[in-house]
Amino acid sequence: MTARAGDHPATLHAWFAASAARHGDRVALEADGQALTYRELDDHSARIAAGILRSCSQAPRRIGLLAGRRPATYAGYLAVQRLGATVVPLNTAWPQARNASVAHRAELDLVLTDEAGQAAGLGVPLLDLTDAAGDAADSTAARLGDPGAPAYILFTSGSTGAPKGVPILHANVAPYLAHVIDRYEVGPGSRLSQTFDLTFDVSVFDMFTAWGGGATLVVPSRDEILAPVRFVNDRHLTHWCSVPSVISFARRMRALRHGAMPSLRHSLFAGEPLTLQQARAWQAAAPSSRLENFYGPTELTITCSEFGLGTDMGNWPATANGTVPIGHVYAHLEHRVLDAAGRPATEGELCVRGPQRFPGYLDPADNAGRFWDLDGDRPTDPASAPTGPADRPTGVVPARMWYRTGDRVRTAGRDGLLHLGRLDHQVKVDGYRVELGEIESALRDQPPVHDAVVLALPTAHHGTELHAVCTGDEPHPDTLLAALRDRLPAYMVPAFLHVRAELPLNGNGKTDRAALAALLHDAPAVTPVKEFRS
Repeated sequence: MTARAGDHPATLHAWFAASAARHGDRVALEADGQALTYRELDDHSARIAAGILRSCSQAPRRIGLLAGRRPATYAGYLAVQRLGATVVPLNTAWPQARNASVAHRAELDLVLTDEAGQAAGLGVPLLDLTDAAGDAADSTAARLGDPGAPAYILFTSGSTGAPKGVPILHANVAPYLAHVIDRYEVGPGSRLSQTFDLTFDVSVFDMFTAWGGGATLVVPSRDEILAPVRFVNDRHLTHWCSVPSVISFARRMRALRHGAMPSLRHSLFAGEPLTLQQARAWQAAAPSSRLENFYGPTELTITCSEFGLGTDMGNWPATANGTVPIGHVYAHLEHRVLDAAGRPATEGELCVRGPQRFPGYLDPADNAGRFWDLDGDRPTDPASAPTGPADRPTGVVPARMWYRTGDRVRTAGRDGLLHLGRLDHQVKVDGYRVELGEIESALRDQPPVHDAVVLALPTAHHGTELHAVCTGDEPHPDTLLAALRDRLPAYMVPAFLHVRAELPLNGNGKTDRAALAALLHDAPAVTPVKEFRS
C-alpha cells in the first residue's frame, strides 16, 4: 500500500502521540531493565520537554542528544520532537573531537546528555537528562511542529574529512512510515528490535515504526547485541532489523541452528549488501520469518527500495555477485539508472527523487556533484542552488532534482535492481576493469568461507594490488587461491590472501574497509594474520 498525502500524521511526534492516545496502557519501550507504557513514556517526554523550556531563554531550534541506551534517552528524543525542534544525535562511542565538530556544524542550542564528562568540551549548554524533568503541564507551550522543518539531522562521512549534515524533514519521514508500518504488519503486540545507534538513520525506522504502529520497541544491552539469537528468544521479538554483519557474527558463534528463532515474523537487513549466504543462514534459523533486504542512503530517508526473498529458498534468485537484490524502489518515489553522462542505462548510477528525498545538505557546498537536473537535454549540477532560511531548509535543492546515490546498480527484470557496489569500488588492475564484488562472491562460494572482502591497495610503484581477506572455518589459503584461478581471469585473482578471525566493524556495525586496509598495512605489528601471496 502506498499512502496518500493526508492519510498519515504530519510529524514524528504526531505518529507517537496518535498511538499514545489509542494504546496508553500498552508497553511502548523496554530498555535498561525497565518497561514504560505509552502513557508513561509520553509523560516522561513531556517532563523533559518542560525542563528544556525552563533551561532555555527562547524556544530551542536544534538540540543534541548524547546519551546511552536508557529510557530517558528515548524520552529525550521524543521531547525534542514534542517541542518542534530538530534532534541531532551524537554518539558516546565517538571521540570528543567528532562530537564537538558535529555540535559546531549543527549550531546546537543545547545538548541533552547523561554523559556530562564526555559532553563537557562541546562548547554548548548541557542539560542532564536525569535532572531535566519539569512539570509536564509546562510543556503545553511547545510548538506543534512544522512538517516542512527538519525532524532530525544526521552527519555522514565527508570526502573532505569533515562530517556532512543531512537534514531530514518531517515531510520526508511521513510517507516512509506509512509505507513500512503497513508492509511489515506492525501493530499492538508486535515487538521490534532496536540494534542501531541513534546516529545511524535506521534507528528512526526502529523507533517510529514501532511507535507509529502501537508496538513495543525493545532495546538490547551491549551484551545482548553480542548474543542476537538469545536476545530474540528471551525478549520474544516478532521483528528483527540490523546490518547483515550480525548474521556473520551469529554464524561464527554457531548460534544459527535450524528453527532457533521461532517467534520472528519479519527479518529486515539494511546498511550494507546482504549476501545470499547470510540470508540462507538466517532464514534457516527463523523459518517462519519473512526475510527482506531493504536499501537506501541517509539522504533518501532511511530506505527507498525493498526485496522480499520468501520462505522457499529454492525460489531465491541467483546473482553474479552473490548478494540479494535491492529490489524495487518504493512506488511513491521515482528512480532512474544513468550512465556517467546522465543517459538512461541498464547498468549505472541509481538516481532518485520524490517525497523522501532530503532538501539538500546542511552546508550547501556539499550539494556539488550530488544532484542532477534531467529535465533538459543535458544533465546539470545545481551546486549553486539558493538556500532557504537556516531553520527550514526547504527548497535548498528543487524537488525536480534527482539525488545521485553513488551506488552502481543493474536492472534485473522482475527482481528489480541488483546492487553492484559503490561507484568507487570499481577499480582497474593492469588496465582491466575489475568488480571487487565478483571476487568476493567467488570467495564466499567456497565451503569454509563465511565472509570475504577484497581491497585494491596501492603498491610502492604507483600500481594497484588486490588483497582478499576472509573469515571462516579454518579456510586454507592455497586451496582458496587455486579455486579462484579456476574461476576468474588471472588479473582478478588477488595478489595476497589474508585469513582473519573476524573483520573489523565500524560504529554502525558495517564492515570497516578503511580500518581493514590499515590493519593489513600494519598486520605484523598489530594482530596475527595469515598472509599468502598468489
